[in-house]
Amino acid sequence: MSLAGRPHTVVSLRPGTAVRFSTNLFHETWHVLSNRHGARVLGRLLWGLSYQSRPGTLVVIDREFITTTPFEGDPADRIVLVPGWDTPFTAKHARALKARLPFASAPDGTVRWRTHGLDAALADPRSWFDLNRDQDDPLRGRVENLNGLVVLRPQTPQEMREWAVHSGRLDPGSHGMDYSYLAEGTCFASGEVQVFRDFHRDVSVARRARADVLAGLREPIEADELRPLVWDRADALKC
Repeated sequence: MSLAGRPHTVVSLRPGTAVRFSTNLFHETWHVLSNRHGARVLGRLLWGLSYQSRPGTLVVIDREFITTTPFEGDPADRIVLVPGWDTPFTAKHARALKARLPFASAPDGTVRWRTHGLDAALADPRSWFDLNRDQDDPLRGRVENLNGLVVLRPQTPQEMREWAVHSGRLDPGSHGMDYSYLAEGTCFASGEVQVFRDFHRDVSVARRARADVLAGLREPIEADELRPLVWDRADALKC
């Protein structure tokens, strides 16, 4: 498709793929939220794109795979993976892409998504980082929201592979939650992947809690006032 006057190849997940993500902004950091399976899917998308990218290539995680947040049931934004080294993506591109979503027509074809080497990296991530991180090449990627799209934009193929390993290695089994920073700077990270063992249950509880709170309100309130009420109701439902 054409975005901002230039041709682009936009890759999306196969319809019906059993994975869900959510997004939110917390402490000035954009979060991609899911469970262990979702984090591994995200890791494979990043890893494959780092090798197969061509100028103008994007990966879109569209509305079918986006759910409300597992905390307060807030709406979440679509996710776009951008290879920053060969694909410019500005607010103008984001606006043009969002106007085309959801895709109304059938895709032009199927992409065989190759992730050779990722399983070995995930089996021993510490050794992989020791062997592959280039200390002389500063990490310059960024996670940001452009016109309602959460954009993950590593600036080198190696950085994208690092993000893939950070995401794919997450496991919430022991503590119920796990996370990894993306685009980590000197003071803060602009992005984070966070996974929950009970992600789908938490999403369902948050939705019900939000509905219960809204049903009991006599007049509209601001989001900052609504969220604590939803958190309290969700805690009560879990108990």
